[in-house]
Amino acid sequence: MGVVRQGMAGRPPTSAESGITTEDETPVEADGRAPQETADEPAADPRAGYGFRRTAQRFGPALALFGAVKLAGFAAFMWLLETSGHYRTTDPRFGGGTHPWDVLGTWDGLWYQKVAQLGYDPQLIPEQGFFTIKQNSAAFFPLYPGLIRLVSNTGLGLYGAGMLVSIVASFIAAAGIFAVVSRLYGHRAGVIAAGLWAAFPGSGVEWAVYSESVFVALAAWACYFAVDRNWVSAAVVTFMAGLARPSSVPLIAGVALAAAIALWKRSDGVVGPLTAIVLPPIGCLGYLGWVGYRMGHLDGYITLQRGGWLHFFDWGRYTLRAATNVLRGETNYLFAYPTEDLIAVVVLLALPILLVSLLSKRPPLVLTVYTLGTLVMVLGSQQMFGTLSRFVLPIFPLLIPLAVALARVRLRNLATVLGVAALSSGWFAGYVIFQLGIP
Repeated sequence: MGVVRQGMAGRPPTSAESGITTEDETPVEADGRAPQETADEPAADPRAGYGFRRTAQRFGPALALFGAVKLAGFAAFMWLLETSGHYRTTDPRFGGGTHPWDVLGTWDGLWYQKVAQLGYDPQLIPEQGFFTIKQNSAAFFPLYPGLIRLVSNTGLGLYGAGMLVSIVASFIAAAGIFAVVSRLYGHRAGVIAAGLWAAFPGSGVEWAVYSESVFVALAAWACYFAVDRNWVSAAVVTFMAGLARPSSVPLIAGVALAAAIALWKRSDGVVGPLTAIVLPPIGCLGYLGWVGYRMGHLDGYITLQRGGWLHFFDWGRYTLRAATNVLRGETNYLFAYPTEDLIAVVVLLALPILLVSLLSKRPPLVLTVYTLGTLVMVLGSQQMFGTLSRFVLPIFPLLIPLAVALARVRLRNLATVLGVAALSSGWFAGYVIFQLGIP
């Protein structure tokens, strides 16, 4: 999304006049490696070294903006819950509870808490009816519930531990998004990208008992390390991401391909790139293999998802059918939730615009593969159509075109845009998916 900047007498201002570095003024090298420092990044204080002060100076603005936007949206979400009161009469498993904040631990949140408390018992138990396989907690990857169990030992309890892990992880994710975007497109764009992620469609699960914040924290930092050619760190973080969500597959592929090119060029030695190729798949494949072994079926995880949740890859047929129905005002498709699905259609229509804008900026290979691969997985699978906004939440590179464009906007106008987006997200990213649909 290009934005034309007008200077004096219609002359576009230079970067010195505007104080903003654009993507054209901060080129990415042909091999995908970003320059070491962008022109508008704050000057490093040599006395601070790599200590706390320098870290706070670097990440403070991004985390402050993320926290402010997120807190505004969260407050709006809680206000809508309290004033509607629907949660009081709703089943506690499906968006109900005694208090508004209880809603944040429902739906998938109950499954994560169950795994944290009881562990796994992978089984394929046939059922008669809508679902052919009884739902089983093995569908939920182990990293997030493992962290919940660990933190719950402090006395917070499962719900409190889940919320704490998600909130802390959301700030780590915002820092990672800032690190990637600022390295490639400038400090101000990085700060704005962190703020935008707080109001992105589906962002209501960032502060809930859901695994998205943990996964995005790992994905963002894995991408950063890959761009930085720190292959061992990229390998370790991507390995951990493979234990968080099945959507780690495109991330694993992106890191592996970038490392393979580095290995082929012999630009970064052998051990680091080779580690980034071999280690990351072990986490995801290891869990899937363990589930299949326990179930007695090599494809046990896929069978469980298909029969227990009707979630499987269908080359986009369900997505097309659901979107077509919504546009015609019909509900002749599975899991129809009109308000949530309408937002999903808006997101669906925005995706190609954001994708083309992103690719026009020639991002590094790891970001391109991660973005394209995740989009294929999301749009090509049958799942609850309204959850589209949540499933695209991890694709943080799509924020880059918006962040770069908004980096050229005056502070007052930027505050207005982010303020409205923050308050609105309490409805479209929080209340709608938890109360008017399924998160």
